[in-house]
Amino acid sequence: MKLAVTAMVRDEADVITQWVEYHLAQGVDVIIVTDNASTDGTTEILEAYEAAGSVVLHHDPRHEKQQGEVVTRMAREAAAEHGADWVVNADADEFVVPVDRSRSLKDVFSLIDPGLGSFGVRVVNLIGPVAESGAGFERLVWRDERTNDELRTVGVLAQPTTNAVHVGAPDVTVVQGNHLVSIASHGAPPPELALEVLHLPWRSWRQFEHKVEMAGAGYEASPHLRPSPNHHGMRDYARLKKGVLLPFYAARHPVRDELDDGPFTLDRTLPQFFATHGISIGEPDVEFGVERARELASFGRQQAENTAELDRMRAEIDRVTTEAEAREAALLAHQTDLTAEIRRLQSTLDATKARKVVRLTDAVASRLRPRA
Repeated sequence: MKLAVTAMVRDEADVITQWVEYHLAQGVDVIIVTDNASTDGTTEILEAYEAAGSVVLHHDPRHEKQQGEVVTRMAREAAAEHGADWVVNADADEFVVPVDRSRSLKDVFSLIDPGLGSFGVRVVNLIGPVAESGAGFERLVWRDERTNDELRTVGVLAQPTTNAVHVGAPDVTVVQGNHLVSIASHGAPPPELALEVLHLPWRSWRQFEHKVEMAGAGYEASPHLRPSPNHHGMRDYARLKKGVLLPFYAARHPVRDELDDGPFTLDRTLPQFFATHGISIGEPDVEFGVERARELASFGRQQAENTAELDRMRAEIDRVTTEAEAREAALLAHQTDLTAEIRRLQSTLDATKARKVVRLTDAVASRLRPRA
């Protein structure tokens, strides 16, 4: 069984070494990466792995939100050129792990029935206190188990969607975001072979700010995508341009004294794995002070609540407007029906009058005719 992992990356120098080393240590046979014109040292790190034969590296300098196209190409290459039996399409902040931590990825995929075709893998966000910089491997060690309603109060729309894992196929298509593929799913692995993705979406303020800026610029360069203004990335981009993104970033993170009582579960899988396999966690994080973090989070959460209230008001206005438009359309349709009925009745009346006139004329003419 041959296992492949793909990723399209840009400016991920804080995590890319750990991402590559982790998946190699998990038994992944082929790692295919497309570098999207990184400028922070990511390219050079990947080129070193390419020279060592650990990574198949491609370059795509376009910044046009072409992830679906690029990942599809890598997924097809994994099957057609490297004979991959299973393909995992991930991002550099996503670490695929067996739910049974005693197993490796290689062990699990060797036992999963390829007849499944494809299946979704749950994505778990790892969070922790906010930081100015740093990858957060020792800091972001709490599983975010907030409900979607709870997340909306801090400016996040919902928990992440599952990622799609699939059998190797030279004609597969991967949809933008890696959540769907063209290969049909015929079930899921049994619980003992279950997988999940540990995701670090908001590693540091420096990383998050840059990521939002890149995403927004990518959408602006791709007008054919036409994302909704309510799309989470576009909302963050709008906040960035207004200079108010930092408190929204802080709002989605718990302050340290909230971690023990909130819907968060400690999960040190990644730092423990790195320590066991001699993988460095990189430069130490530079955290915000507790009071500064609390101040930013409080302000951000208030702004998030204001945004949610505005959303509710807009939704109510849209609902009332839609109902009013529906009633207006119904009245217009009814008016049209009445007009048609009046015209039908008038036509019937006119025809009746015409027949009466003819009969009356015939009667008068009959009376006036001379008798023989």
